[in-house]
Amino acid sequence: MMQVSVFVPEYGVIEAITPPFRSFNTANEFLTAFGKKPIFNVEYVGLNKFVPANNGEYTVKTDRLLKDVSTTDLLIIPPTYGDTLKGIEANAEAIPYFTELYKKGSSVASLCIGAFLLAETGLLNGKKCSTHWAYINEFKERYPEVEVEDGAIITEHENIYSSGGASSLWNLVLYLIEKYSDRETAIMISKYFALDIGRDSQAAFTIFRGQRNHTDVEIQKVQDYIEKNYEEKITIESLADLANASRRTFERRFKLATNNTPIEYLQRVRIEAAKTFFEASRKNVTEVMFDVGYTDTKAFRDIFKKITGLTPIDYRNKFAKTSYEV
Repeated sequence: MMQVSVFVPEYGVIEAITPPFRSFNTANEFLTAFGKKPIFNVEYVGLNKFVPANNGEYTVKTDRLLKDVSTTDLLIIPPTYGDTLKGIEANAEAIPYFTELYKKGSSVASLCIGAFLLAETGLLNGKKCSTHWAYINEFKERYPEVEVEDGAIITEHENIYSSGGASSLWNLVLYLIEKYSDRETAIMISKYFALDIGRDSQAAFTIFRGQRNHTDVEIQKVQDYIEKNYEEKITIESLADLANASRRTFERRFKLATNNTPIEYLQRVRIEAAKTFFEASRKNVTEVMFDVGYTDTKAFRDIFKKITGLTPIDYRNKFAKTSYEV
């Protein structure tokens, strides 16, 4: 069973605390209905047995104290209610536990401005994350070493996930359910809770949606081309030609628009595609490597690990759907 621990922050937002808990439990019900084994063991964890939510309007009873959680597969961090600094101060005791769990191998996901609590650990330094658009400037000022993807719905970096504002937390919850179980279950969850799953196929590059929040039409055309032809040999010169610009001008415009260099963007697209193959097929590492446009095993392994935090083999072993088959 996969352990999913939903942290209940002191004065957290009840509308963000209950969705992941309910969704993963409901996923178990659908898996059972499909004739499969339930795979999620879901719990509320917190600093205290009873935790106030919102402005004290609600109280959530936790299943375990955070200090008693030595390991978990997925830790979810919802946002706090009201002033972010007060939320950080009220939950300061939890920060070292977040860090320790991640170092022991837990995946960590922040919802909305739960990113503030996650960023307090320092785990986001040098990485990308999402948070509510209204808090981006405050977040950047407090955590200058973290790269915020303005407008991104979901961000994923080295087993750390984050969602943007408000209802986008559902996008992340659905994404994680699909990743750890299967798309059929995620679709059923989206229908059950009347949600737009937001993706027509497993091959969509979710983490790049926020990088289209710009008005450079030529760069958007290049992004489309990369995402449709990532398995082919692509040169910077050919992309610059597509954008009707010199190489130097093109690289500057691409970085300005997407916050990635063209090479970084191509790498991320290819690795996203590789992750999808590992999750949904029985292909081995070499087959996937060729399928996504790489011919050098070491280069593929190094780039994959840099982006995901895992080697291709470790990722396949952890996320391949076949590992959950009855």
